[in-house]
Amino acid sequence: MKNNRITKLFNIEYPIIQAGMIWCAGWELASAVSNAGGLGLIGSGSMYPEILRTHIRKCKAATNKPFGVNVPMLYPDIDKIIQIIIEEKVNIVFTSAGNPMTWTPILKEHGITVVHVIANTKFALKSLEAGVDAIVAEGFEAGGHNGREETTTMCLIPMIREAVSLPLLAAGGIATGAGMLAAIALGADGVQMGSRFVASFESSAHQRFKETVIHSHEGDTILTLKKITPVRMIKNAFFKKVEEAEMQGASVEELKELLGRGRSKKGMFEGNLEEGELEIGQISGLIKDLKPAGEIVKDVWEEYLETKKKLLED
Repeated sequence: MKNNRITKLFNIEYPIIQAGMIWCAGWELASAVSNAGGLGLIGSGSMYPEILRTHIRKCKAATNKPFGVNVPMLYPDIDKIIQIIIEEKVNIVFTSAGNPMTWTPILKEHGITVVHVIANTKFALKSLEAGVDAIVAEGFEAGGHNGREETTTMCLIPMIREAVSLPLLAAGGIATGAGMLAAIALGADGVQMGSRFVASFESSAHQRFKETVIHSHEGDTILTLKKITPVRMIKNAFFKKVEEAEMQGASVEELKELLGRGRSKKGMFEGNLEEGELEIGQISGLIKDLKPAGEIVKDVWEEYLETKKKLLED
């Protein structure tokens, strides 16, 4: 895709970006995706600053292709994370879960390409004003932290495309080449995929969590914790506790106490399938196998081309 704005922006072969999921996206996954021609992202949200530095350096040693770091702004130590990104000369940063005005100018001052993740038109326009280079429009189907509006990807992408002319990545509910083609038909220039890459060999997620993902079915995930920060997760014992608390009118403080610390680490990284928070997207019901990340990139791209060709023939 020589004329594709995403491949040009990142200097990559395919407009396929691997989301920087917490507890799942370390240097091994990011470098594997980048080596396959996509763009790999290290997920800094689950890393202490010096751990991130180690992952960046290992990723540089494992690939000579472009890669980036995802920075969710709702986590602590963001100033230290940004400083390490600058010191280590990372060229691409995806920011999320916060105001794009906060860090975009500083990152741009250091020549870094900035992409911001949004879930509505309001923040797409804020991102444009902040001077980002591209945006990710993430629909309600996505795993992890999510938009309160519950706008689906199929509705969100054309709305965002109408609002801004920036290079646009579609996210949420995409794990196949056919899904990628649909997103591009709606106005996206490429896709960002999370759940499909969780179920890869190189993902740092616990094997038990990976197995849960590939054995999940439609309806097994739900968006919850809207009083705090909406998050999509697999229904389990922990979710049932949250659901019961919310039905009984629990306050924000009570929900935060129930959530405690390290719930996502307990579930996704340590493999506690009952008491952990298991963040994954709705598309997990379509994912039935574990594959090398490079094979996922190849399969998605080949299916995209085949589906596009078939539609043109029809």
